[in-house]
Amino acid sequence: MSKISAAITAVGAYVPEYVLTNQILETMVDTNDEWITTRTGIKERRILKEEGKGTSFLAIKAAQDLISKKGLDPKEIDVVIVATATPDMKAASTAAYTASEIGAVNAFTFDMDAACSSFLYGMSIAAGYIESGRYKKILLIGADKMSSIINYKDRATCIIFGDGAGAALFEPNEDGLGLQDEYLRSDGTGREFLQAPAGGSVQPLTHEAIDKGLQYAYQEGRTVFKNAVFNMADATMKILERNNLSKDDVAWLAAHQANKRIIDATAERMDLEPKKVMMNIQKYGNTTSATLPLLLNDYESQLKKGDNIIFAAFGGGFNWGSIYLKWAYNSDN
Repeated sequence: MSKISAAITAVGAYVPEYVLTNQILETMVDTNDEWITTRTGIKERRILKEEGKGTSFLAIKAAQDLISKKGLDPKEIDVVIVATATPDMKAASTAAYTASEIGAVNAFTFDMDAACSSFLYGMSIAAGYIESGRYKKILLIGADKMSSIINYKDRATCIIFGDGAGAALFEPNEDGLGLQDEYLRSDGTGREFLQAPAGGSVQPLTHEAIDKGLQYAYQEGRTVFKNAVFNMADATMKILERNNLSKDDVAWLAAHQANKRIIDATAERMDLEPKKVMMNIQKYGNTTSATLPLLLNDYESQLKKGDNIIFAAFGGGFNWGSIYLKWAYNSDN
């Protein structure tokens, strides 16, 4: 019997309608379009403005897009994983609600959080389930409503983040396509540099914490940037070396869209030409768990069966890594 690997067989996505441009941000904080574009590569980001709608709304929309494009019966889905750093609420699973709303009534579900590396880590989990032979259809959704934890008076963070969701369906493959290898790492000593201090068990929300704005995301930009550049590049190089891949063997780099300079540094370390680097940060900003599946959705029509794709991400925790995947289908688009 051929070895079973986990292949992505469909993708979907959703971003909110409201576009927060650099020009609008200029009226909110002390910044300007040239500074934001030069430092980050971001021109605009999408924000979910509607009252009472959270990450599950984004996840449901992305899943429905995939289901519609694939012609998938949601009752056939075995597992629904929502990778997110911004769940709808404490204690209640965002994934469970998402699955119910899309009709995946036969699936078991859970949320997972590895910050900006959530979807990357989720790929590893989905692949493990498929390779075990126990499950045939795993729906992995990366979704975040980052605007819910952003202080729009803090120019260090409000220029970076946006809201969005992307979904990928994993199914068994016996032709050598799908996930080939992974290199995943963590270092908890870095958590002080990128976090939302209040709202968890260490510092529950209080009037005092809210008055101080401790419910909002904070990052020490210089430290995060330096660690992201080194670790994303290092992880991708380890994947290439371990699998005897040269730059000519790589069709695409799908890197977490946190900062264009970080993506460029990773591509430069791999000696990849720009046309092989997936990039949509200019449209969406950093959507945390959603950046990688949004890339796949945006580039789906350009992906060819057998393409070698190198994924890379870095996020709070710190968590980072790289995955090597062979694309499994040609798009009809």
